[in-house]
Amino acid sequence: MDLEHYRRRLLDREAELVGRVGREVDTARATTDDQARASPEDQAVTDELKDEYYAVADADATILADVRAALSRIDDGTFGQCEVDGGSIEEKRLEAVPWARYCLKHQQELEERHSLRTPTL
Repeated sequence: MDLEHYRRRLLDREAELVGRVGREVDTARATTDDQARASPEDQAVTDELKDEYYAVADADATILADVRAALSRIDDGTFGQCEVDGGSIEEKRLEAVPWARYCLKHQQELEERHSLRTPTL
């Protein structure tokens, strides 16, 4: 496995996410600043938009934490190992989701239990 390939991809994704989270939070804050001059109807729309920006920023921040955890796993030698049983995570899976913590089998079990879906690039 070419760890440097994954390190580069993860570092690129990290930089992208840091920028996006910052822009999303800045946009939400700017939306809040504009609210003081708005009518009650406009304030409701503004609140909804602000909540959406913060929700997107929160989702991106979660992925950012996963990306940073994957970079740590590269450093400590556990990248590509399933956190459930220590088995290998499939190369195709790592290409699709380089921050994956689980092999496909255990990811599917987790999603079935919690009705989750893994974000992708």
